[in-house]
Amino acid sequence: MNSLAGVAYAGFLLFVVLRLFRRPTSGAVDYIVAGRRLTLPAFTASLVTTWYGGILGVGEYTWSYGVSNWLVFGVPYYIYAGVFAAFLAARARRSEVLTLPDLLERRFGRGPALAGAGVLFVMTAPAAYVLMLGVLVNFATGWPLWVGVVGGTALSIGYVFRGGLRAVVATDVVQFFLMFIAFAVLVPVCVTKFGGWSFLKANLPAGHLQWDGGLGFQAVAVWYFIALATLVEPAFYQRCYAAQDEKTAKRGIAAAIVFWICFDFLTTTAGLYSRALIPNLSDPVQAFPALAQLVLPAFWQGVFTVGLLATIMSTVDSYAFIGSITLGRDLIGRWRGIGEEASLPVIRWSLLATAVVAVALALWSGSVIQLWKTLGSVGTPMLLLPLILAHSGRAVAGRRVLGAMLGAGAVSLAWLALGRGEPWLGVEAIFPGLVVSVLILVRPWPTTDSPG
Repeated sequence: MNSLAGVAYAGFLLFVVLRLFRRPTSGAVDYIVAGRRLTLPAFTASLVTTWYGGILGVGEYTWSYGVSNWLVFGVPYYIYAGVFAAFLAARARRSEVLTLPDLLERRFGRGPALAGAGVLFVMTAPAAYVLMLGVLVNFATGWPLWVGVVGGTALSIGYVFRGGLRAVVATDVVQFFLMFIAFAVLVPVCVTKFGGWSFLKANLPAGHLQWDGGLGFQAVAVWYFIALATLVEPAFYQRCYAAQDEKTAKRGIAAAIVFWICFDFLTTTAGLYSRALIPNLSDPVQAFPALAQLVLPAFWQGVFTVGLLATIMSTVDSYAFIGSITLGRDLIGRWRGIGEEASLPVIRWSLLATAVVAVALALWSGSVIQLWKTLGSVGTPMLLLPLILAHSGRAVAGRRVLGAMLGAGAVSLAWLALGRGEPWLGVEAIFPGLVVSVLILVRPWPTTDSPG
């Protein structure tokens, strides 16, 4: 990594920390949802950067399977983000809650709230993104993977500990520009040096230009179900809860979709060039940094690496923060009856527990994409229908919701275990979990019992 670029970025993070120590948060609403004062630019920048912490996974997938990356990690998420903006964003802001478990408790009682908090904690522990930090630091410096994982995690949560969501958003705004600058430099250099579409067509495997990447229909289609996780995405809800009004929440997500489309064009193109120029890359997760190392001058290599680092860290800090709120407030605080303001110290120290879980999962799993797939296959069936019902106002007994959540999660986990991480009987684990949830919650059973 270019030392000047790295020092400049570290200096910026230090500046944020020092500013936050001069201006402490004034309570739970300020700490958790930034006092509900997020403007449209801040909302958009924060949401865009948070969504792209899996940048190295995108490079890995594009290097391996080509343009199907756009149909897997792009289109389904645009669709569901649009649905969220149209139908859920304003309702979320109007709800005046602080977290998703708050909403579940309001509608269905304490049991579903605790179950929801449990699965959200696992889903938001930023293991996949922590792993990418380690991979990037290892590539740039040669340090062992665990050093990058532990060091990157510590740096990411340091400023969040003090400033909460305000700190996350303050860094996200700068990281937004860094991530776009990185790829806005890399792609034009590739086109100028090697040529455009004709070069790619001549130097890529034929399957890389096919819509399915040679994987088949189900391998692509399953992501349109995994992407349903967008509708239960806690980062979306947190920003909506923090928006200054309902219009900001709706317009912020709509604007984010536009930026995601632009960024996906850049990253998919870069991944194709990486495969065309480095066909024998030993570890595809290094597709982007290896390409930058090949085609960029030394200074711009440093800028690009910092851009990747900023992209990943913007997600690590967001999810680590959400995970700490989920653990400290929604699990421990709700279980022990700790008051709103009294939960703040618990939330802060829960950051450490969240970091430990994320690091452990990252070192246990060697695949970013597999982590995404596993967590989405279990968490989405557990949360999707309960949250839709929570917003709909339909009367459903709390015990029934809890049964659906636990049943769906158990079936999806069992399916994963039976298939040893692969589709058992040719069926992805998310599908039986969703079927169980639908059978329990959609069937017209009596709903006269009380929530809880």
